Amino acid sequence: MDNLAVLVVEDDTDLREALCQTLEISGYRALPAESAALALEILGNCRPALIVSDVQMPGMQGDELLRQVKRQFPEIPFVLITAYGNVTKAVEAMQNGAADYIVKPFQAEVLIEMVNRLAESSISGGDASGMVVEDRRSADIAELSRRVAATDVTVMISGESGSGKEVFAKFIHRHSPRSNQPFVAINCAAIPEPMLESILFGYEKGAFTGAYTSRAGKFEQANGGTLLLDEVSEIDIGLQAKLLRVIQEREVERLGGSRAIELDVRLIATTNRNLKEEVSAGRFREDLFYRLNVFPLHLPSLRERPADILPLARSFIGRFEPGNGIQLDDSAEQSLLRHAWYGNVRELENVIQRALILKTGRTITADAIVFETPDSVSHSDQPPAAEDDQPQLASNLKNREKEIILEAIVSNSSRKEAAQQLGISPRTLRYKLAQFRKDGTSLPRFPSDVKAS
Repeated sequence: MDNLAVLVVEDDTDLREALCQTLEISGYRALPAESAALALEILGNCRPALIVSDVQMPGMQGDELLRQVKRQFPEIPFVLITAYGNVTKAVEAMQNGAADYIVKPFQAEVLIEMVNRLAESSISGGDASGMVVEDRRSADIAELSRRVAATDVTVMISGESGSGKEVFAKFIHRHSPRSNQPFVAINCAAIPEPMLESILFGYEKGAFTGAYTSRAGKFEQANGGTLLLDEVSEIDIGLQAKLLRVIQEREVERLGGSRAIELDVRLIATTNRNLKEEVSAGRFREDLFYRLNVFPLHLPSLRERPADILPLARSFIGRFEPGNGIQLDDSAEQSLLRHAWYGNVRELENVIQRALILKTGRTITADAIVFETPDSVSHSDQPPAAEDDQPQLASNLKNREKEIILEAIVSNSSRKEAAQQLGISPRTLRYKLAQFRKDGTSLPRFPSDVKAS
């Protein structure tokens, strides 16, 4: 988790320490606060990736802290913890800007799953209000997005991983008549299949082992607003049928429940795959595809919209080092423009973060620009390859990347450990392995998989 900070606001000393310990074991840096007032003081000095706060506290309570945080720091996801299991009030908190809620008692795995999902979203999704669209192609997509936002139709946004699909989804919501209602996102690729159904549709107390309280699903939480199904192509074919029914009937039943809950939700879906090919291969339902693909938007890769590269780089500098007057010199700018950006906007963000660490003074030079090649030593001052050499270079880089990933699988006991060694997210590793399988590569199994069998 790269030691992402999570602010924990809890007046109960034992519970606060337990929450912080659970987070630190999972690789996060916990920032403890025994009151809302102390939490606001901490927020004055740093920006955590996520805030987890109890509701009932002396002085300012959690719901009031939520309102203050959303006024001052709207980009930080906020999770409320309640001991009362009042789902209605929890859904009201979602309406007021909470990213999610959790009901006591809960298992540590439930907390960590939620933190993993929301913390990653907070650092990779960006804020729609700061969308950069200098290139003609991205400006055209933004104009289409603005026009479709005024309607209520379902939108499918396709594009490579890291190209900014979620940013455009937030842009559509912000320019829609539902902008004052919840925007709820769920990463379908990051949630284990057995959990995804209950998270989407919700569940009643006792519906399954570990369901200690009732819980509203993402559809219910997004009622009146927008629900983003991120990487919808990763949903299992069996669950796709249930999702289709909910979309068609505009109502949902929680797992273990018998009451139909009417829905008024605007759907946006994203995918990094060609869904028509997935339909032809039998991995995605054709009827669900047509339900989601009402208004398709294809987001070009960053290398296809080069006029966005430098404005995006400057926006990242302003975000990470506000008010410090840091500039890119000509050599750094040329390095950024020459790069292929197979990791898209997310890769550019990482490069700028590294450059801010490696720079000397207030100017970023070419020496501070380090790209994400497999050997992690490619610097921007190297001359660009000749045009005739580009296909061979790209092929060599892909082959070397594949070798490194396969070595990581063999030398680690689990997918999570392999991803940590590679310095990528488990979701990215899952995507890479899927691409290798698609190319016909025979993959070794993780040692833990072998033992389990």
